[in-house]
Amino acid sequence: MELAKLSRKGQLSIPKRLLKALGVEGEAYFLVELAPEGGLLLRPAGVYPLEVYTEERLQELLAEDTLTEEERARLAALAR
Repeated sequence: MELAKLSRKGQLSIPKRLLKALGVEGEAYFLVELAPEGGLLLRPAGVYPLEVYTEERLQELLAEDTLTEEERARLAALAR
């Protein structure tokens, strides 16, 4: 068991040995929840960038997502 210190700002320092055992390096995010017995449960979390599209880009993507006349004809032939 290790001792961790809570700062006045509410920041908790996790001992390096435990972070190494988890394979966590540098800055990282954790999911935090209260455990039924009153403790804190920390789980490493993956954070991935989110891409935000402009209305113009959405229209481009929708335009690219249409069938060509050749593809429509092939599908029609398959449906017969």
